[in-house]
Amino acid sequence: MQRFVDKFITYLRVEKNSSLHTISNYTRDLKSFYTFLGPDIDIKKVDRLALRRYMAELRGRNYAKRTIARHLASLRSFFRFLYREGHVEVNPATAIPTPKLDRILPKFLDVEKVVKLLQSPDEATTNGLRDRAIMETLYSTGIRVSELVGLDLDDIDFISGVIKVFGKGSKERLVPVGEPALAAIRRYDAQKGPLVKEKKAVFLNKSGARLTDRSVRRVMDKYIRKCSIQEKLSPHSLRHSFATHLLDRGADLRSVQELLGHMNLSTTQIYTHVTMEHLKSVYDKAHPRA
Repeated sequence: MQRFVDKFITYLRVEKNSSLHTISNYTRDLKSFYTFLGPDIDIKKVDRLALRRYMAELRGRNYAKRTIARHLASLRSFFRFLYREGHVEVNPATAIPTPKLDRILPKFLDVEKVVKLLQSPDEATTNGLRDRAIMETLYSTGIRVSELVGLDLDDIDFISGVIKVFGKGSKERLVPVGEPALAAIRRYDAQKGPLVKEKKAVFLNKSGARLTDRSVRRVMDKYIRKCSIQEKLSPHSLRHSFATHLLDRGADLRSVQELLGHMNLSTTQIYTHVTMEHLKSVYDKAHPRA
């Protein structure tokens, strides 16, 4: 079975141009599956019952519904590939229902807390300038952290106020960026110093190499603690705040979809639930007969 997994991963990398994060998830999920089945299993003998036993095994490990759904999605893609390539006669994963998922609303900050967060770095230091530029860019554009760390200086049009972003599956899109974020990037870039190893990259670590996703999370955690913000947040929370604040101020859903780089409008629609919950909260607090 390993050789079929290797073929599938090569297909994802070469033909689908999937992100490293996606490939890592597929590899991990499929390894878990064939470990469960055993290394000598004949792929043509894997049927719907085998998949159902595997789903039951994951439930027995107390995996979250979303994790189980992701495993199932990985298996569906894998067997769809095998079926298309003629390695199996049927796709056994199509008959397995997806677990019904609980709706989890994205966590976001109100505008006042975002401003407090953006102003918290010490701009007398290079790292403080960098951290301010990171958070300003995330909130100004709504891009993913993986997109942020992949930014090159050539991707930023400082005159037009637009950045070129390579999203999931290396799909390219243009995103407007505000002047405060551009100014923060300029201030940081002017102070990078001589230790720059990757001259194209916008955001660097202390060694002068391109910053990683994990480093951005540490940056955010540092300033969330500094601002005494109690909500459990992540760098993605600035993306959620970006979308929620746009919709709160009258942006249409299609435009927000384009800005976020979502393939499907249904993915963006979760933010309409966020804004409605926020409106209900304001109503309950303010209306005398709520």
